[in-house]
Parts: sequence; C-alpha cells; structure tokens
Amino acid sequence: MDRDVTSERGARKGVVLRAPVWSTVCVYVVLVLAGAGLGLLVDVLAGWWVTLPVAPLREPAGLVESLPEPVLPAVGAVAGLALGLVAQYEQLVIRLSGDRVVLTRKGREREFARGDVAVVFRDGKHLVLLGHDEGELARQECDLNPGRVADAFTRYGYAWADADPHRDAFRRWVPGTPGLSESANAVLRARQESLEKKGPGDDDVQELREELARLGVVVRDERRRQYWRAYRPVGGPAVE
Repeated sequence: MDRDVTSERGARKGVVLRAPVWSTVCVYVVLVLAGAGLGLLVDVLAGWWVTLPVAPLREPAGLVESLPEPVLPAVGAVAGLALGLVAQYEQLVIRLSGDRVVLTRKGREREFARGDVAVVFRDGKHLVLLGHDEGELARQECDLNPGRVADAFTRYGYAWADADPHRDAFRRWVPGTPGLSESANAVLRARQESLEKKGPGDDDVQELREELARLGVVVRDERRRQYWRAYRPVGGPAVE
C-alpha cells in the first residue's frame, strides 16, 4: 500500500504527505551498509599500505591498521546512520487540510491559510505556493510523488497548475539589470555569489530569496543562474 499520503483522524484534519516508511528505511539501510563497507575497505587498505617497502603516510596507516578489527566498520556504520538522519531531516513533510497548508523541512515549519494560497504547482523538484499578489509564498524541494501531491491539493480544494503560470515573465538576471531597484540588484549580487559557492540548497541562498520577495521580486534558479520577475507585494509598491 502506498504510504505517500497518510490519513489522519477524519477528513476534517486532512492528510500528511511524507516519504513512505519503506523508502526512509531503505535509505538508512543503504547508508549504514555503505559506511560499514567503507570502514572495512579502509582497514584492508591500511593493512596493505604498511606492507609496502616505501610508502608515504606510513605511520598514520599503521595507526589505523592497529585498531581492533570491528572499529572502522562500526565507525563507518555510525557515519552512515548520521547521514540518514540528515537526509530525513531535509525531507519535506506537508500537512494539508481544507483550511491550511503546513510545510516542514529542516526543522522549520511554515503555515499558510487556505485563503492566502492562490495556486499550487511543481517547478522541477520544487513545490511552489503562489499568493493572490502573484508572489511566491513558498518554494520547497519536494521529492514526494508528484501525482499524489497534486491529487491531495486538488482534493482539498486548492487550485493546482501543471506549470508556473508566470514562467514566461522571468528574465535572466545580470548585474545592473534595468528595471530593478539598487536594493534588489544588491541582494541578487549577494545571492549569486552564495549560489555559485554553496549551491541552491544553502540556507543563505534561501534567506536572500525571502529578502527579494519583500522587495517585490520572485527568483528561480537554473544551473546556478538566476531568473527573476517583478510583482506587487500586498501593501507594497511594485518593483517597476
């Protein structure tokens, strides 16, 4: 039975969308076994290394080789378990009902009232919630089954789109782009640096996305390049 969508008590409380239990268990098992295997391999290589007549780092290899036999595989297994915990921590969990959406990822919970959500869609690997002002309420990495996610939102009365309704409005950002305020250009410059150095999943990159939203700019990334569009935030001026 597919566990992507797990019913809570009664339809009134909605559903919880999360990775299936079997998938999470498989990730843990694979990472623990891989870690133990890597530890065993290091142990074998260290034993072989110290037998060479001439070899650099001979003393560290001898120290590793002198450890009791189960130590390195055990350390590798613990490291694999830690990676599994990190992977689970970064998974998106969606709590969905007829009156609200709650997104939880990396220990951070964000809640949106049903009336604030104009449309929901998938953009590549991301789940996106748009507000009525055409700004993004949330953009989160989502590895859940796309069909299950779409069906759940539709079932609870949310407008679901097959693609970003504003995709054609995005333009490639370059330094000094006309039509953007100095503040927006400055934030985009800082974000571009973080994007190139740390990747799109970095917390700084996400925080700067939220800062741009306050300035009336929606940004999306493609191969570490930024594309932007302007909108008028509720209670604020438009960018252009």
